Amino acid sequence: MSKALFTGTFDPFTTGHKSIVDRALTMFDSVVIGVAMSKLKHTENDIAKRTNEICKLYADKQDRVEVVAYDDLTVDLARRVQATCILRGIRSVKDFEYEREQADINKQLGGIETLLMFAEPHLASISSSLVRELNFFGRDASQFIPVP
Repeated sequence: MSKALFTGTFDPFTTGHKSIVDRALTMFDSVVIGVAMSKLKHTENDIAKRTNEICKLYADKQDRVEVVAYDDLTVDLARRVQATCILRGIRSVKDFEYEREQADINKQLGGIETLLMFAEPHLASISSSLVRELNFFGRDASQFIPVP
C-alpha cells in the first residue's frame, strides 16, 4: 500500500496545501498530513486547532487521509507512519533549493525518497505567511483557505 507523508506547520492550511493533498490522493492509496510543532517558526494557532481544522476538511476521506501532530524530525514520523515517500509542494526555485537539501538529508537519515509536486500555477503565490499577513492587516484572506 502506498502512503505519502505531507508535512508542514500549516498555519494555516491553504488552498495550495489542499491542492497538493488532493492531487496526491490520485497517486497514493493514502496521505498522512503531519502538522509540525516547530520551535523554529512562530505559529499563530496552536497545534490542536491546526490539526482539527485539517481533520474537518478531510472528514469524508478518513479512510485515506490521516492527520497527525508531531514534534520531531520528519524522517522519524515517516518511519512511524510507514510512509513510502515524503511529499513536498514547491512554488518556486527558492522552494526547490530548500526542499532538495531536505530531501537529501531525509534520504541519508532514513532512506526515504521525497516527491516534489509543483503548485498549480494559479496557487503558486499562496502561502501561509501571506494569509497571516493579510489577516494581520485586517484583509479578507478567506479565498485562500479551503472550507469543508
